[in-house]
Amino acid sequence: MSKTYIPADYAPLLNLYDTQKAIALLKRVFEDTLCGNLHLRRVSAPLFVEAASGLNDNLNGVERPVSFDVPAAQRDAQVVHSLAKWKRLALHNYHFPVGEGLVTDMNAIRRDEIPDNLHSIYVDQWDWEKVIAPRDRNVDYLKKTVQAIVAAMADTQSTIQSVFSQLSGLPRISKDVSFVTSQELEDKYPDLTPKEREDAWLKDHPTTFLMQIGGALKSGKPHDGRAPDYDDWQLNGDILLWNDTLGHAIELSSMGIRVDAEALDRQLTIAGCDDRRELTFHKMLLNNELPLTIGGGIGQSRLSMFLLGKAHIGEVQASIWDDETIQTCQDAGIILL
Repeated sequence: MSKTYIPADYAPLLNLYDTQKAIALLKRVFEDTLCGNLHLRRVSAPLFVEAASGLNDNLNGVERPVSFDVPAAQRDAQVVHSLAKWKRLALHNYHFPVGEGLVTDMNAIRRDEIPDNLHSIYVDQWDWEKVIAPRDRNVDYLKKTVQAIVAAMADTQSTIQSVFSQLSGLPRISKDVSFVTSQELEDKYPDLTPKEREDAWLKDHPTTFLMQIGGALKSGKPHDGRAPDYDDWQLNGDILLWNDTLGHAIELSSMGIRVDAEALDRQLTIAGCDDRRELTFHKMLLNNELPLTIGGGIGQSRLSMFLLGKAHIGEVQASIWDDETIQTCQDAGIILL
């Protein structure tokens, strides 16, 4: 059954070709602005990694990677879920100094994703990672980084709306970021689901960074799943914006200060993933051989959706959809790329 929802009286603000031009422009502007704000340099990234390397993102631990064999190399490979771990190793290999980092295009296939307005089996992100000093592993540094990313989004929106006047009526991204923890949301809305809590909060706080995701709350359940081997669950979060077109909150970025050896050791045990200690990446982390970093992924299609006032992610990216979703969009006059 399709989970696609088309708002009443929805109509695209841009035609098909203007949509393509706007996507190209906003991607260039946002990446350049982000690099300037965070001191990042662009690098190339893999579409797949060796299965035995431990470099693939395990997400919530249940998603199946797209796997294939490489006979010529006698290796098994996996299409990346994200580049969360690869980026940290790349910073080590490139010898990036403290205060500088990298950004790259991440293209993934998440075969078990359930498609809807915001989700597709194809994922495209700006993946970024930055080397930090030990003194930067704190909430204040995390918050300053979030504010720099939100500022890049808001400045990109200003540029796009100046070029495409049809978008000028869309709500502007507020640079006034609200910071709240997942436990504070559970305390405030104990009878709501995690997503309902986000919607309730975002109605009054349209630009929010929801912090501390991954560990169990007082209820015994986490707000959302996080792999134990990239973000420190006490120093991470999601950038959420209120989406007027869809009438609910949307996540544009998952990010955080990455685990050090102590946090990795603790979180692997909590998650029951002690077997990962034998993987190359994890051994390097536990031996303090990799730099301390902060990083995240920023959804390219989701940011495009938001800035262009689109109702469905298929309006800004090409993917595969079920028949019911295709028919629902067709009936609403929505062209899926």
